[in-house]
Amino acid sequence: MRTGIIGTGRIGSTLARILVAAGHQVVLANARGPQTLGPLVAELGRAASAAHPAEAADRAELLVLMVPFERVRGLLPPYAVQDKVLVDATNAFGGTGTPADLGGRGSSDLVAEWYPDAQIVKSLNTMHFETLAVAGTAPGERLAHFTAGDDVKAKEIVAGIITDLGFAPVDTGPLHSGGILQQPGGPLFNRPLTEAQALAWISH
Repeated sequence: MRTGIIGTGRIGSTLARILVAAGHQVVLANARGPQTLGPLVAELGRAASAAHPAEAADRAELLVLMVPFERVRGLLPPYAVQDKVLVDATNAFGGTGTPADLGGRGSSDLVAEWYPDAQIVKSLNTMHFETLAVAGTAPGERLAHFTAGDDVKAKEIVAGIITDLGFAPVDTGPLHSGGILQQPGGPLFNRPLTEAQALAWISH
């Protein structure tokens, strides 16, 4: 599967590296343009390419948003993600670095409003980039990555990628309630859990 990664900071670049290592193809995009991604594409080799965000959406089968949350609205033309799985891996913070006040709504609820024809899955946002880089190939019990969404098939697709990366997919439920568990201020944010620990927490 060709995955588009929109946002190539530390977390987006890390995801690109481990996806390529797991045998996936990636299309990278950022706000500064594909010409700025030459070194990363060269590092990743033939499995990677660079594009503008809308072009990455067109070329990829699945998209991962890894930009600051405040840049999500209007980032892509809605038609570019029609009927595609769109992983919301963003985190909504306020100006002081604390969780943003969204009036009780989940950040992914807003992403779903902005891109109503995409299949939104909240995932890949809770783990620090340094952990993400190495934990999938480390010995011992797998760490969990969470999925939340209203489309069962979309969650299954994302769960398959999580498994390919060496992590354990754990479903936190629908997009609203499950997404709130994962976002900043939620009980699963920045909390590395093994598969067993995560399943125990979900079932408690």
